[in-house]
Amino acid sequence: MADTSQKSDHIADDNGASGLPENAFRELAADEQYHPVMHPAHDYPEVTPYSVIMGLVLAVIFSAAAAYLGLRVGQVFEAAIPIAIIAVGLSGALNKKNAIGQNVIIQSIGACSGVIVAGAIFTLPALYILQAKYPDITVNFMEIFLSSLFGGILGILFFIPFRKYFVKDMHGKYPFPEATATTQVLVSGEGSKSSNGSQAKTLVIASLIGGIYDYLLATFGWWAENVTSTASQWGTALAEKTKLVFSVNTGAALLGLGYIVGLKYAFVIFAGSIFVWWIIIPLIGAYGAPAIASLQPEAIFSDYARLIGIGGIAMAGVIGIIKSSSIIAQAIGLAGRELKGKQQSAKQVRWQTDISMKHIVYMIAVALIAVLAFFYIGVINTFWQTLIAWLVVTVIAFLFTTVAANAIAIVGSNPVSGMTLMTLIIASAIFVGIGLNGTSGIVASMVIGGVVCTALSMAGGFVTDLKIGYWIGSTPKKQETWKFLGTLVSAATVGGVILVLNKVYGFSGPDALVAPQANAMAKVIEPLMMGGDTPWILYMVGAILALILNWLGVPALAFCLGMFIPLHLNTPMLVGGAIAYFVSNRSADADVNNARRDRGTLIASGFIAGGALFGVFAALTRFAGFEYDNPLSMGTTQILGCIMYLLIIAYLIWDSMRAKTLR
Repeated sequence: MADTSQKSDHIADDNGASGLPENAFRELAADEQYHPVMHPAHDYPEVTPYSVIMGLVLAVIFSAAAAYLGLRVGQVFEAAIPIAIIAVGLSGALNKKNAIGQNVIIQSIGACSGVIVAGAIFTLPALYILQAKYPDITVNFMEIFLSSLFGGILGILFFIPFRKYFVKDMHGKYPFPEATATTQVLVSGEGSKSSNGSQAKTLVIASLIGGIYDYLLATFGWWAENVTSTASQWGTALAEKTKLVFSVNTGAALLGLGYIVGLKYAFVIFAGSIFVWWIIIPLIGAYGAPAIASLQPEAIFSDYARLIGIGGIAMAGVIGIIKSSSIIAQAIGLAGRELKGKQQSAKQVRWQTDISMKHIVYMIAVALIAVLAFFYIGVINTFWQTLIAWLVVTVIAFLFTTVAANAIAIVGSNPVSGMTLMTLIIASAIFVGIGLNGTSGIVASMVIGGVVCTALSMAGGFVTDLKIGYWIGSTPKKQETWKFLGTLVSAATVGGVILVLNKVYGFSGPDALVAPQANAMAKVIEPLMMGGDTPWILYMVGAILALILNWLGVPALAFCLGMFIPLHLNTPMLVGGAIAYFVSNRSADADVNNARRDRGTLIASGFIAGGALFGVFAALTRFAGFEYDNPLSMGTTQILGCIMYLLIIAYLIWDSMRAKTLR
């Protein structure tokens, strides 16, 4: 990374560096403070009828769209960036003044859609999938709705005490890729200054280039989406003999994500990936049982090696919880002091004001009582089994809140499916031990898994919203308060959409919904509840590996995320991180390096924003029935994939290097 001790308030170029303050993305010096876009001493329009109504409308639209696309075509998209783009466009079309505070609220409410959808469709459709085999399994709207609602509420309430730590105390220490891209979009729509206008122009151009590039790639496939060694004869022979595979996704959005993550974390993530793909999989392929050794590398990864990553993520989460114990203790201590009336009532500045801890504690108590009642009345019906299930949910959801937030802050990707899978395994083992098994155990586990999955998904998404608000200068209390309404609306929408989709398409048959994550959950939960083997050894290996990594000083969560995420998605992270390092270290002038780094961040944010928005268009194109029969051979598309990927890399480097400093 570039030297962060330099202050470059005068940095600019004809197209602008970052529209945010110069120190928005770096660590602060001992005597330095961050001043957000919206002045802390002033009040700005944030919660208005316009911002709330638009936020709710977009929450409904994107909840329905995300649930539909996620289940129908297996494509889950992040809603935060497209919603931010729409909010900026609407405020511009309506000629609203000082709209940035309102746009933050629109984005924060609307973004409930993506996180609630992820929590719901990763788990609850597994009940429909297993219902085909076990007809006595029942699913209803209230189970889906309340599971999503309570999970979302717990995720909000459990994260608020940690807001200050993640978004303020750790300023500049985490890359926050998605929050960075979304903030750049929101800031680009503000102001009439020439610098802001040129920044917006740079962002729009990058968004169009990245978005159109990814749309053509996904819709027509003229060049390979994944360039892989197995596309060649020598690569296929190598994979058959040694199980060695190399692959890289050629999309612009992932390249931009890697740039923002930076070389440090990207390298650790990639190291975890090649540890699985170039060491573990070849070892299993060479010395495993014949039935395993005969599998393709991708099958060995999904059925065996990836499970080591899940165990590692779980242990890395435990390590993170232990390391965060002082932060957790501080939050609990603050709540205790407020409840006793001993907390100092010092006036806080607007942009650092949260819902009071006293109110948070009361709301957590009410929410947990409601969850207990829901489990007892609607799911389990035996009080002592209900109580154990409730304790499992409470402890795991609270403790893993910080893990989900950490993952989003580092790589912009929440390993919620991996953590939920581990939760299901642990919970199912406990339930079987107390006699809750069979089909009733399946229903209990999946509904409870839905609560935990949604809570962790919400915590990860909410840290993005609050980091955006911190950079811009919004009032956290307002974001936190109105997040509950967005959660309610999104949960109701998702519940209705899942029921309708099941009636129209179903989860079995020739036109069945894809639901890849829910199918994976069903595959894991059935043998646990109906009798079968669980790969505890693989989970234990991952857990031991995480302990060793932590002992060696390697970021265990980032490494294990690399083990869990496929290789072709991790390789672009390293490429993007390497580009970020290259453009920010070429000059002897630190100001020029900083300008180039900031311009590259703006372009990378455009790639992510364009990829997210045009990804929705690509999915809708597929749904509309458009089918394109690509006449090109695999070899040709692979070569074109390499060429196009090199071109988009060259563009990112060239445009970033255009930045200069004003003299």
